[in-house]
Amino acid sequence: MKILVAISNVPDTTTKIQFTDGDTKFNAAGVTFVINPYDEWYALVRALELKEANLAEKVTIIHVGLADSDATIRKGLALGADDAVRIDSEGPDALFVAEQIAAYAKTNVYDLILVGKETINYNGSSVGGMIAGVLDLPFVSLATKLELAANKATIEHDIDGGTQIVECELPMVISCAKGMAEQRIPNMRGIMAARTKPLTVTPAVAASPLTSIKSFALSPGRTTVKMISEDNLDELVNLLHTQAKVI
Repeated sequence: MKILVAISNVPDTTTKIQFTDGDTKFNAAGVTFVINPYDEWYALVRALELKEANLAEKVTIIHVGLADSDATIRKGLALGADDAVRIDSEGPDALFVAEQIAAYAKTNVYDLILVGKETINYNGSSVGGMIAGVLDLPFVSLATKLELAANKATIEHDIDGGTQIVECELPMVISCAKGMAEQRIPNMRGIMAARTKPLTVTPAVAASPLTSIKSFALSPGRTTVKMISEDNLDELVNLLHTQAKVI
């Protein structure tokens, strides 16, 4: 069994967010980039666990990005992935990224494709479903548990009001959420081995993005708390009607 794990290159969570070019681009100057935590901690680590349990023979990382993301990819290799593929493109939107990953998966044949449930910079939670749609494969989102037996996957995932257990024949695509696996830290042996593991760079296939960024805006942040006396309900009701915002 071959597993393909899609990873994204995202700013470290401590990054101070700034924009350039009239607020149309993220300012990457001086920013430390990392593997998207949902991709790393849950999708990649679970794939590695399945390989360690002899339920998979190979784990491949795939990433859509430019050469400046190679260090992030190497960390994934240091964690234990066998090889990596970088589609040489900036990835202008989610569908473009999904089409690149699907095109590669279609020609290289994988039994299981894992992605994190979303990226921490865009929170779109859409690439996994799009990959499945392009490949016409079953898709389960927000998976918290995954077990494999023969050619069948048993998945537990969150639904409104509880959890659901699904059984599905492979191949398929799964987006992974908290509970799927535990975070790992690369050891020195893994870091050294990652330097020589294959990282293949391939050109992007023809695909046209359907969306474009008009502008970014920073969150306004928290506002000052307004205290209302417990015996002044009329003022509270008035403020809820005139000033309170539903988020």
